[in-house]
Amino acid sequence: MEEVVRIENLSFCYPDGQPALTNVNLTIHRGETVALIGPNGAGKSTLLLHLNGILRSNGLVEVFGRPIDDDNLKEVRRKIGLVFQNPDDQLFSPTVFDDVAFGLINLGYSEAEVRQSVASTLDWVGMTGHEQRSPHHLSFGEKKRIAIATVLSMNPEILVIDEPSSNLDPRSKWALIGLLKRLPMTKIVASHDLELVQALCQRAIILDQGRVIAEGVTEHILADIPLLRAHGLAPTEVA
Repeated sequence: MEEVVRIENLSFCYPDGQPALTNVNLTIHRGETVALIGPNGAGKSTLLLHLNGILRSNGLVEVFGRPIDDDNLKEVRRKIGLVFQNPDDQLFSPTVFDDVAFGLINLGYSEAEVRQSVASTLDWVGMTGHEQRSPHHLSFGEKKRIAIATVLSMNPEILVIDEPSSNLDPRSKWALIGLLKRLPMTKIVASHDLELVQALCQRAIILDQGRVIAEGVTEHILADIPLLRAHGLAPTEVA
């Protein structure tokens, strides 16, 4: 299988000196849906921000065989679509249409191409008919879908999504899982929602205190209760 992301010996410290990632090594292949699981503060979001160059540090981060640098940063960001945990960090325009169209307009698409792409993308995420609504008047689940649409409109080859089920009720969560299952591109999902991970991801990587602890077939990782418990992903035993 083709490698689409390769990370070698990646370490990162926050400005106060607190380490967030330590010697992270992992590979993602085309067509995979891979989960990054771990407790809050494990480094999951920090790792995701390295995948499209928002954060950069020592270590190697390659996308489609090319290291992320100033020369190819724009190309990388077209290939990797990042959906933030909080959709309000991604939605800033007066209408849903404007938010989904924003990236396309900046890439120089014609008006007809923009309208066609916005229409097809909103249909894809089940939000047709919401074009003129204010994103800030939508439910949280609807905002999540529009945030995903803003990324999908750019036709990325890799979708990176941070805590997709956070703050969603069960119905909205399962609707989102169904949507993500239908998307054909490579997906990297950071979450501590093991139900979502089991339903969506073929492979799981445990990250804790900035280190890769274990990785493997999701079914096997989630069946190892002592491993999950040791890294804050399963209830502790009651004496």
